[in-house]
Amino acid sequence: MKYEKSKAFAHTLDSNDRLAKYRDEFLYPKNNRKNEIIYLAGNSLGLQPKKVIKHIKKELSVWSERGVMGQEERWIKFHERFAEQTANLVGALPTEVVIMNALTVNIHLLLISFYQPSKTKNKIIIEKDAFPSDHYAVQSQIKLHGFDTKNTLIELLPRAGEKILRHEDIITSINEHKDELALIYLGGVNYYTGQSFDLEKITKAGKEVGAMVGFNLAHSIGNVLLDLHKWDVDFSAWCTYKYLCAGPGSPSGVFIHKRHHKWKGPRLQGWWGHNKESRFEMPSVFNAIDTSEGWQISNAPILGMAPLIAAMDIYNKAGMSSIREKGENMSFYMEYLIFHFIPSIKIITPNKRGCQLSLLVPNGKKVFKFILDNGVVCDWREPDIIRIAPHPLYNTYVEIFEFVKVLKKAVES
Repeated sequence: MKYEKSKAFAHTLDSNDRLAKYRDEFLYPKNNRKNEIIYLAGNSLGLQPKKVIKHIKKELSVWSERGVMGQEERWIKFHERFAEQTANLVGALPTEVVIMNALTVNIHLLLISFYQPSKTKNKIIIEKDAFPSDHYAVQSQIKLHGFDTKNTLIELLPRAGEKILRHEDIITSINEHKDELALIYLGGVNYYTGQSFDLEKITKAGKEVGAMVGFNLAHSIGNVLLDLHKWDVDFSAWCTYKYLCAGPGSPSGVFIHKRHHKWKGPRLQGWWGHNKESRFEMPSVFNAIDTSEGWQISNAPILGMAPLIAAMDIYNKAGMSSIREKGENMSFYMEYLIFHFIPSIKIITPNKRGCQLSLLVPNGKKVFKFILDNGVVCDWREPDIIRIAPHPLYNTYVEIFEFVKVLKKAVES
């Protein structure tokens, strides 16, 4: 698309936007002076769908009116209602996904099963600037198996003087360590740089050297197009409170490829992963469900999951292809405006990206405080990055235009 620098052009983009109607399905925050803000933090916490309160009240009503009988009538299968919609978002079979627990808990549950090191094949590849919880989880799993992280953890770094990883360097590292590599575990979209990795090619390279391949999709789901089953990914996990707008601390999602469903290896076992037909017979010997549900530990957190109903319904109506198209267009439109109005700002996010732009800004912390004080909600990440993430379902092109005006004033002042 050929962009223009005028506000009138932003209005034109909004008037032609097929997803514009979905903005009315969200609650939009205001500042302390009751003025509407520009909310560009979809990569941290998505806005609340208006129907969330209805779904929470529904479960509270069932609890108040039916007590424990609500379990049998409604809650036992509560998590199953998300299977098909979730599968559509990540490119999976419904049996390959399940909503459960919190993200880092799920990462540990997956690593217990899929990181099985030997004396000779024990190394893990991860990004040097992966989200801290990924580092903590991987490091603790390495130690759990009696290995030293200094010799076992391979941390991918950009080349000297560069800010992002080159795809060819990821593949080279996989091949260089092929005889020692047990696991590749990367973020689908890097939280810091906004870079989207080529998961299909990374998975293919990992399979060719006999490594397990898993991804943290916290910044990918609801943001970029995924096809995990076809790409032959072994496992993945994600949160639902960023682009999926399911609320703070909402439960995580998990993907486990179908070929692992009759898993005979180690896993941490819990009641809700037991065969549904005999679960309430209370057997002492574990009999796993032969789907991703077999990795469940406990029954569903109903009140935590209820907001996800509203969020997933919106995604289902809007369609991930349209969401991805607008998200990409918003990101490149914002880049165009920054390039023309504030050339001193360096955008480190490459063209292969989701919605997020990571900006390297002179006097970054002062600039960040200025834009916050002037009605824009975004995100600061040490040591020097402002992250901006418009959401295709509720942000407008005019908001992006207005944000760049505020950013320009911040930089100039």
